[in-house]
This record gives sequence, structure tokens and C-alpha cells, in this order.
Amino acid sequence: MSENSWQENDSFHELEALAALVTELPDPKDPKVFRGFEGRRKKAAIVFMLIWACTIALHFVTWGYWLILGLTTLMSFHAARLILARPCALPKPIEDDDLFPTVSLMVAAKNEEAVVARLVKMLCSLDYPSDRYEVWVIDDNSSDRTPEILDQLAEQYPQLNVFHRPANAGGGKSGALNQVLPLTSGEFLAVFDADAQVEKDFLRRVLPVFDRGDVGAIQVRKAIIQAEPEFDSKDANNFWIQGQMAEMALDAFIHQQRAAIGGLGELRGNGQLVRREALIDCGGWNEETITDDLDLTFRLHLHRWDIEVVTEPAVYEEGVTNAIALWHQRNRWAEGGYQRYLDYWRLILRNRMGTRKTLDLAMFWMLQYVMPTAAIPDFLMAVLRHRMMLTSPISAMTLFLFLFSAIGGLRRVKRLQRADHQSVMEWATTMVQGLRGAVYMMHWFAIVSTATLRMSIRPKRLKWVKTVHRGAED
Repeated sequence: MSENSWQENDSFHELEALAALVTELPDPKDPKVFRGFEGRRKKAAIVFMLIWACTIALHFVTWGYWLILGLTTLMSFHAARLILARPCALPKPIEDDDLFPTVSLMVAAKNEEAVVARLVKMLCSLDYPSDRYEVWVIDDNSSDRTPEILDQLAEQYPQLNVFHRPANAGGGKSGALNQVLPLTSGEFLAVFDADAQVEKDFLRRVLPVFDRGDVGAIQVRKAIIQAEPEFDSKDANNFWIQGQMAEMALDAFIHQQRAAIGGLGELRGNGQLVRREALIDCGGWNEETITDDLDLTFRLHLHRWDIEVVTEPAVYEEGVTNAIALWHQRNRWAEGGYQRYLDYWRLILRNRMGTRKTLDLAMFWMLQYVMPTAAIPDFLMAVLRHRMMLTSPISAMTLFLFLFSAIGGLRRVKRLQRADHQSVMEWATTMVQGLRGAVYMMHWFAIVSTATLRMSIRPKRLKWVKTVHRGAED
């Protein structure tokens, strides 16, 4: 899979003043594009040094191991609650013509000539009243045939609206979505990537979830198209494709379970639906982040909106087929995910999300960022002092959580896709896929540990890598 890189407009403004560490963060509701996100590098450096210092210090106190064991016990109780939770069933699809809400489908596309025509044809052919939804595709100054293809398609499909951004437009994907947001009319907004594929009844099945309480957004499960049997891809047995297939099932399972116990459901960009009222309440998409979906996740929860995650229907997308492409993509995800904690830490500590969400967030911050960062100093001290690693109990619990979630996610997908029960052979296949997925997930430890270090020392300009979609025949 080929890749291109380009320099994004530098909107990070990492100022030299140490005051950025103690000044008040802006209210996320402020629509003036989040001007308080200064000093990310310094915050990252301080957190990095604190984690290393605390990890080393725990090796020199007699109660260090017992502290970790106690923390593991508390986290295990939370993990058990998560695993045993029963999420709500998907509501019945919309059938009454009077109940169809208006929806705006949005796609930010840059150099997507290989897939954009298929995308438009699919989105303009959904089983949904044509007068109740619109399609907006934003051409973000593409240098290939994407603008030409979109203009031709606009003449064929009345629902299609094409917006061309100039060369000096900033903000990346967030900037593109924000620029078109005032032109949209839907009560709900659905955001897709250019390689997305969904079933024709997608909107009918997902939109009823918004009827539950204070649901501000919905994330559907992402699935890897090359791993689907009907796709018949030459990459179907690729290790990275199979790993991503299990990873997406694992990810949907964990966040569906987190939402079920009052924790944080998270957005994943492709296949996310957002209530307009909730998005406006949060001030739109943040143009000072490289992961708009992860950032919006925090801001929705900080404003007391819930995010639901559903397993079926899914949104299908292309997976990366080699380690280098995966490394670049996951590093961007890891960095963007970590940035949210640096930006909103004051509001999180003030319990703006509510106690259950704050505790849930604390656990996953430990698992996702603290543990990988602490692994290196813990390993070094264990070697020097000829003792076991202090973080071993939490690492074992994390591996078990990944394994169970991978198997649980794969089982849930297969159960929802088929009415009959799994045979013994299918059970064995699911177990093998889950085990392989859990092992595959260990790459996150290397990615996060290097990402947190890089954020502490790297120059302020940000270069990010975009995976170019190949577009394959069905």
C-alpha cells in the first residue's frame, strides 16, 4: 500500500512560557478554535519524567510492589464489570416515513481518485428518503483527479454537494469539516472516510440509537474490508490485515462495554454520527489536533453527552498491509490520543465528565499510556536489581483484557451476522483469531512508549502520513 506525506499547517503554537502548564485551559465550548492548547511538549516532558521517576522510586521502597498489586486489584474489579456488562440491543430500524430525521453525510477527501467515485455512488444510493439526507464531499485541495471526478458526479447525483478548498486552507480534516458545517442542514451529521463502505440500510438501523437518553454521538464498528470473505482479497491472510480485523472487533467490544457501565464510548472517525446540537455545544471540530475524532470524544463527554458504540451495522475500510504503514498510522493515533489528556487535564480532574466516566478514563489512561511509558525504566531497574518487573501484574491483566475482548468482539460480530450458533470448529477459529489479535495488540506498547518520548522532545512542526487508498474491486 503506497503512502504520501505532506506538511500540515502548523497550528500547535507550542509557546516557550512555562505558564502554559498552570494557566486555565479554555472552555471547550468556546468556538474560537481552542486557543489554550499551548505547551503540549513541555507538559508531555513533565509527565514523561514523572512516570520514569515514580517507576524508579517504587523499586527502592519496600511497599512498591504492594502498591502496584493493590492498583491491579482495583483495576481488575473495573475490568470485570466491563467484561460482564450487557449493552443495550440495537433498536428496530426506522420504518415510519414520518420519523426519518434529516442527515448530512460529510467526507473530507484529499487525493482520493481511486475510491471517491465508488464512495459517492454508495452514499447517494442509501435506502433512505432522498429528501431527508444530503451528501457533502470536501475536496481538500487535491492534486490528482479527485476534483474533476467530484464535479462530474455532482451532475449525476442531485444529493451530492461538492466543496473545493483552496491551497491555503488550514486545519486539516477538522478545518474542512468546520468550513462546510454551516452549509449543512441535517439534524445529525455522519462522517466517513473516502474508502468507507456501508450497507444500504445503514442510516435506518443506526439513527434510532439517538433516542437513548443524552446520546450525542454514535460510533459504529470499523471492519477491515480485505478480511471479509466476500471481498476475496489477495491480502485476506496477511498477518497485519488479520491483526487489524481482530483489533477492530476488540476495540468495538471494549468501548461498547465501557459505554454500558457508564464509562467512555469513543469515536473512531470513519462511521461516526454526531447530533448537531451536541457538536455545536462543543464548538465544532478542533483544528489543533491530528485526531479530530479522539479530541471530539473528550469534549462531548466533558459536556455530559454520551457516546454509544454499535457492532452492527459496520463501516468497512481498507486496512494497511505492511508494518511500516501500520507504524505511521498508529503513531498518529497514539499521539493524538495522548494530546487530549494534555489539553483537557484540568477539566478532567475537576470531574466535568462525572465520577463514573472519570474513573473509567483513569483506568484506560493507565493501561494505554502510563504502563507502556513505565515499561522501559521498570525493565531496566528489574535487570539492575535482579528482581521481577513491578508492573508485571498490570501487564498480565492488560493482556487478559485484550485477549478476552478480542474473543468477545469476534464472537459478538459473528453472532450478530448469523442467527445460528457457532460450531466447535468456528469456536476454535474464533479463539485462534482472538489469541492472534491479543498478541498483535502488543505493538501498541512500542508505539505508545516511543510516541510519548517523541512528544516530549520533537520540534513543534508536525508532519503526518496519509495512507493512500488503493480502491479494490468488489
